[in-house]
Amino acid sequence: MKINNKVSFEDFFVYLKKSKTLIISDLQLGYEGDLIQSGIFVPANNYDNLIKRIEKTIKKIKPKKIIINGDLKHEFGRISRHEWREVRGMLEFLKSKCETIIVKGNHDNFIGPLAKKQDIEVADYKIIDDYLICHGDKVLDVKEKYSGIIIGHEHPAISISDGSFSEKYKCFLVGKFKNKELIVQPSSFLLNLGTDITKYSTHSPFIDNIQDFEVYVLSDKIFDFGKFKDINQINK
Repeated sequence: MKINNKVSFEDFFVYLKKSKTLIISDLQLGYEGDLIQSGIFVPANNYDNLIKRIEKTIKKIKPKKIIINGDLKHEFGRISRHEWREVRGMLEFLKSKCETIIVKGNHDNFIGPLAKKQDIEVADYKIIDDYLICHGDKVLDVKEKYSGIIIGHEHPAISISDGSFSEKYKCFLVGKFKNKELIVQPSSFLLNLGTDITKYSTHSPFIDNIQDFEVYVLSDKIFDFGKFKDINQINK
């Protein structure tokens, strides 16, 4: 879906047209392995399904650059064998397609050695096509000029209700942060739809007042649902 002359949404990714940059956020690799190790049995197909969805989008738009916008891995304080294997496999896969850069998220401890082996840059942020690309867990002191911001971290999802039935969907949010356009993309994590913004407060410091944000719902395709305050009013 075209958002403006610079940006479109492709599946749960953001695409910057001028530089042909595909932005992927919050893959949370290794999570299903942790669940299985703790005795919670889930189908071990999240990684394979994620690879298929990314590859489908890559074939469609043929990007020249891929940005992983934080939280490539799940665990905060360590990296398990399962997580190491999935992270390594994902980086090898993405780099085989085009130039790949990691923008570090709050889950990405110990990512440096893995990235170095693949000769992949790790940065706190990148500015591409006049957009600041950062994870979104903290506001950075960036001296360069830019007109828009793209973040992940929030894992936004929204419940849509007709009064008797409610269903939750991943969603994009488009609003403002200090008079700059702010795009919040959903997580690429397939085992969880995300945090329902109709029920829980947002936690990224970039999102101050969500009421005037535009909501783009991800289902079999992407739908413009208008402003959050209007959706929230209908759901009540």
